[in-house]
Amino acid sequence: MKYLFILFLAVPVPVHAYLDPGTGSYILQMIIAGIAGALLTIKIFWNNIMMFFGKLFKGKKGRDGRR
Repeated sequence: MKYLFILFLAVPVPVHAYLDPGTGSYILQMIIAGIAGALLTIKIFWNNIMMFFGKLFKGKKGRDGRR
């Protein structure tokens, strides 16, 4: 496996695609925006999420009969 990896590094294959710095910057911007959007959504709905899981696990009892 190691030799195959070294072979792939030693013999590059021509690629017919070009990512300029603007494209890389745009991809990075989209990743950061997605993470920020997910965090903001969690922050806004945090109380609803906690109430949902609180109701979901509230009725569960252990083996000894205690919660």
